[in-house]
Formats: sequence, structure tokens, C-alpha cells
Amino acid sequence: MTLLVFIGSLLGLMALGMPVAFALIGCGLAVMFQMGITDPQIVIQNMWDGANSFPLLAVPFFMLAGEFMNAGGMTRRIIVMAMSWVGHIRGGLGYVAVAAAVIMASLSGSAVADTAALASVLVPLMRNAGYDVNRSCGLIACGGIIAPVIPPSIAMILYGVTGGVSITKLFIAGIVPGILMGLAIMLAWRWVSGRDVIRVEPRSSTAQRLQASRDALWALVLPVVIIGGLKFGLFTPTEAAVIAAVYSLLIGTLVYREIRPSQLYRLFYRAAETTAVIMFLVSAAGVSAWLITTANIPQQLAELVQPLMDQPTLLVLVLMLLVLVIGTALDFTPTVLILTPVLMPVLKQAGIDPVYFGVLFIMNNAIGLVTPPVGTVLNVVCGVARIPMSGAIRGVLPFMVAQSIVMFLLVLFPQLVMWPLQWMTR
Repeated sequence: MTLLVFIGSLLGLMALGMPVAFALIGCGLAVMFQMGITDPQIVIQNMWDGANSFPLLAVPFFMLAGEFMNAGGMTRRIIVMAMSWVGHIRGGLGYVAVAAAVIMASLSGSAVADTAALASVLVPLMRNAGYDVNRSCGLIACGGIIAPVIPPSIAMILYGVTGGVSITKLFIAGIVPGILMGLAIMLAWRWVSGRDVIRVEPRSSTAQRLQASRDALWALVLPVVIIGGLKFGLFTPTEAAVIAAVYSLLIGTLVYREIRPSQLYRLFYRAAETTAVIMFLVSAAGVSAWLITTANIPQQLAELVQPLMDQPTLLVLVLMLLVLVIGTALDFTPTVLILTPVLMPVLKQAGIDPVYFGVLFIMNNAIGLVTPPVGTVLNVVCGVARIPMSGAIRGVLPFMVAQSIVMFLLVLFPQLVMWPLQWMTR
């Protein structure tokens, strides 16, 4: 009964148009009354506890780093470098989009920011070169959703804090799946764009390639610093976020000199605005997470999937299908915050590594960012490119399918996810 009250009240409030954060608080109150708990201080205390976490300090700093990277010219230089190396290949601007997306994913960790930056630069170029604009936007959108999987990832920080999982291990385990997502959409791009009549970009000279690479070198150093520092225990993920923000600011102001002092207020404001939305969701999820535990909802779920407890692979496959369906209707952050406390006890009872599941869970939710009707990233690319949602949906389908295949292959071959952790612990 408690499980039905929780799901029914949450979905009902969201169906009425209530913002997700308030719906989470509302469904928490519904469960409280159903259990006979009437103390309103519980709500305030758990909202405070939900946000009072040191690792969550990484969120505003990674947001700030993303703003500095875009305003400071790091993003543009990465795109120019990728174009100088692969832009001359047939369909080369598509490969540029994916290569730039993978590199940018290792810098910011924000799918929306990466997609907006890529689309604003590449969509006009691809449109002028004769590429199918719907397909181009679909590729850029699926390139953007690599950001939550490759470290540093804001989504992995939220999952790690909510589920009590090592964020450093999640970061390292996300490297190979993120790269495989990029390779998958490259192959899909080669297949779907083979018959298009498009203009091929001129080949860059060796000198131009070297110059573009030198210009982007400062941006390429950052992911090496972050991964290397985590590998050798020089700093925590939270400290890595601070380093990323300070580094991006210094490069943007002192090296590239594209960030002016007059821009700083606007950049800080935008980062703070996005962080406030995320943190309010985290606080609201703290209420429902406490009540999920108190009402023993994970145990009720475990009883439902009891026949699959002895078959971990099949259980993960079923959970992935469930999350894939939920991701079409619910945005990324709420899905992570709602489902993590529900699923974590089930995973532990079934003997499934929460790091391994976490990477697949984040991949699944990332794919949800390009699935209608919510499709946040799909909405972003439609807004930047000024195309209807129906066209973007047609364009994104082959790339979304390719990334979904990668995800389900990782269900069958977990070694691909866990192998980098062996490197980290050597």
C-alpha cells in the first residue's frame, strides 16, 4: 500500500503540473500521513540533511567551470582542433561533432551546456555544407549526452551522494562506456550519412593542425590533470571541481584573454542559478529518500523482483528497461534522486556492484535526455537550430538506438565497465 501511495502521489502531482521538487515533497507528505507521522519538522530536517553533503560542493564548481570554458574560448578551440584533423573526411563535420563532444564531456560534465555550445557552432556549418539538419541535430544531441557518463560528471556526483557510492570509482568506471557511446554514434553517422550529397571541407595543412592543437592544448590538459589526480589520490572529486573552475578561469582570463571582468558577474549568476535548481531538487529528494527507507519500500520492491535475485544479469536488464521507460517521462536529475535510494538496497541484496550499476544507470538516464516527450537536450538543440521537435526526433533515432545497444552490451559484458577500476587500484 505504501508503495502505491508513494508512486500514485508523485505521478499525480506531476500530472497536475507541479514542479518536480514540490512533487517530491508532496509525495513525502502523503507517505507520512499514510504512516501516521504528522511532525512537519521531519520535512525541514530531511531537506537540510539531503543538501548538507560535502561532495555536493562539486556541483556549483563544475557548473562554474563549464561557464568559464564556454566564455573563455576553450570550447571553440576544441572544435577548431577537431575540424583541422578530421573535417576533410566525407561526413567530417559529424566526426568533428562527436570528437569535440567527447573532449568537452571530459571538461564540464553538463549535457545541456555541451550540447548548446556544440550546436551553436556546428549546426550553421553543417547546414551550409548540405548536411541534413535534422540528422545533424540528432547527432549533436547524442554527442552531448556523453557528458554525464565521462568524468567529471555531475550526475555521478548526485548518484554517489544519494547511494553512498565512491564518486572516484564512478568517475574512473565511466571512461570506457563514454568512449564507446562516442564510437557507436560515429558508426551510426557513417551509415546514415553515406548517401548524402555534402560539401567536403578542405584538408588542413600539417602546420594548421599543429597550430590548432597548440591552441587547444590548455583545454586538453584539464582532463589529464583531473583523472591523474584522482588516480594518484592527490585530490577528491570535490577538490577536482574547484581545480577545474579555477583553472578554466585563469586560462580564460590570462591565456586566451576572452573573459573580461565585466562578464564575471553574469557567469557566476548563471552557474548559481543552475546550481540552485539542482540543490533544491536534492533537498526535496532528501525527504522522499528518508520516507522510502522508513516505509521499507526497497524491501517491497525486492519482493517483487525476488525471482530474479539469483540472476543478476537478468535483473540488471529488467531494471535497465524500467529506467529506459521512466526516462521518457521524467527528467535526468529527478530520476536519479528518486530511484537511487529505492534501487540501492535491491542491488546490494542481489550482489550487484553499485559502481557498475551506477554507470549503466547514468547512461540510461542520459539517453532519456534525447527521448520525447521530455528530452531536455533534444529541446536545447531544437531551440538553437530552430527546427521542430518532430524533425529532431527523426534525426536522433539512429544515434539513440546505437547508444542503447552499447548500454545493453555492457549489461552482458560488465568487464568493460569495471576494467578501468583495476588500473586505478594498481
